[in-house]
Amino acid sequence: MKKLVLALSVIAFTACNNNQQKEQNTQESNKPVTEETVAPAETGNENVITINGGDDMKFDKTELKTKAGETVKLILKHVGKVPIEAMGHNVVILAQGTDFNAFANAAIDAKDNGYIPKGMENAVIAKTEMIGGGQTTEITFTAPTKGSYDFLCSFPGHYIYMKGKLIVE
Repeated sequence: MKKLVLALSVIAFTACNNNQQKEQNTQESNKPVTEETVAPAETGNENVITINGGDDMKFDKTELKTKAGETVKLILKHVGKVPIEAMGHNVVILAQGTDFNAFANAAIDAKDNGYIPKGMENAVIAKTEMIGGGQTTEITFTAPTKGSYDFLCSFPGHYIYMKGKLIVE
């Protein structure tokens, strides 16, 4: 029942917010940004990737690229205004073989653990802090082996829209 009420709340919020977003989106470029790759820093093998999430429950990128073994600095910016309690965002990169939907559904009941399900922490390669409107957070991690890795926002219900792939070459 708790999950149903939460899901209906997310749908209602999205529907109410959708008209405002449509007006705003028509004023912006129609060309979506799907990836960001930055040349390694002069001091080493660092790839700086910035991803934005807003009150529309969308990341501005659905594909991130890096190289195996590279140091990745991932910056998450919450470009919305809604506070963390109602519209928190994070980025969680999952290990290969992790059941995406099982992780996301278990996260709903993991508020006390930053929406990372207890017992599934080993399925997480890297994660940012949960942030609210106007906030920014960053993490640094070493890119895993070559392959494709799911990422998502683990705030309840957000994974439906806020997801993508980390491509490691």
